Amino acid sequence: MSNSNEISDCIRRTLNRYYRDLDGEPPTAIYDMVLSCVERSMFEVVMHKANDNQTVAAEMLGINRNTLRRKLTEYDLL
Repeated sequence: MSNSNEISDCIRRTLNRYYRDLDGEPPTAIYDMVLSCVERSMFEVVMHKANDNQTVAAEMLGINRNTLRRKLTEYDLL
């Protein structure tokens, strides 16, 4: 199994658990919730692996350093 499949499976299991835990309550804003959780966790791990070097982290993520800095600020990770 590829790493992307493992990540997808993890997200799928977590979402299924989320729905189960709602216990009949209607879900709201799932898209934003999932994206913010995934992004924040991803940035935390990548920044740690890059020893908090934003240039290295941006390269690892395949995004512009300014985009990374904006996201780190958005998630209060600076």
